[in-house]
Amino acid sequence: MRLRRKTMLVPVAGATLGLVLIAALVTEVGVRPLEQALSAVGWPGFSAICLIRCGVIVGMGLAWRAVVPATPAWVLVWGRLVRDAGSEILPFSQIGGLALGARAVALAGVPALVGAASTIVDVTLEFLSKIAYLGLGLLWLVRLHPLSPAMLPLAIGLAATGLTAVAVCVVQRHGSGVVDRLARGFAHRWAGHLSAGAAAVHSALAESYRRKLGVCAGFVLHLGCWIASALEVWAALRLANMPLDFGVVLVIESLLYGIRTFAFAIPNAIGVQEASYVFIGASFGLTPEIALAISFLKRARDLAIGLPTLGLWQAVEGKRLLPRKRQFGS
Repeated sequence: MRLRRKTMLVPVAGATLGLVLIAALVTEVGVRPLEQALSAVGWPGFSAICLIRCGVIVGMGLAWRAVVPATPAWVLVWGRLVRDAGSEILPFSQIGGLALGARAVALAGVPALVGAASTIVDVTLEFLSKIAYLGLGLLWLVRLHPLSPAMLPLAIGLAATGLTAVAVCVVQRHGSGVVDRLARGFAHRWAGHLSAGAAAVHSALAESYRRKLGVCAGFVLHLGCWIASALEVWAALRLANMPLDFGVVLVIESLLYGIRTFAFAIPNAIGVQEASYVFIGASFGLTPEIALAISFLKRARDLAIGLPTLGLWQAVEGKRLLPRKRQFGS
């Protein structure tokens, strides 16, 4: 219990400092200029951000399906919606978001072992594609501004992400105990007990990785989703009459995710994302109020998509549990 409390102190402290930083940024920028920036983007811009995000989520669901091709596509898209909603709306438990996604696909008929193993594989492919995305951003930054000081944080973010990806791959290959505990955590909490041990978990992982075409397709789809996510900011800026070339926006977004690599202990990178947009955006001609508005719109997007998703997921869970309550009641 004490260990759990100490573990929770880090994200709580990080979130508190992040909120203080956001308040400081809003005070510095001014409420009125921020309101004007949000109005400039307007409902069309916010709608565009939400629609593009929904398309990206569909793409990520299809990337997940690539490693479990026998599963209907809608099941993995739904699982991805629930996973992201859990991670974004319930930010103190990133693993909780993964577990929610695994639970959602299990309720749709995917075996618990397959759901847990495919989640691990999908997260790995998404992480590896992030390295390629950061590398693409770095190359584009070199093309635009060879001597830009922003290259250092992006290069560091790329290196840190790469090292983390190597660690993840090593754990999957050699850390059978870690993988088994992770999979058991998914299944025990959300989909019943796993009777299989580490050998069964690794067998399911190996089965997924044997589908080389599916693994490659998942990687490519995830990379495409990373690139497509930059369309959100590109479209919003155009609607706000502050257009930037898509390549510039891609650099900004890759820099942002490079910095967020170091903010893993802060839930949803609260404050870090806002400060990054302000300081990175200034290097490419974005005013602080527009940069801050874009960050806030992305936060609102997460709520607009995530809250209904969690509500629907709760309704599905409630409907499933209702017959049990009636059975015990009778």
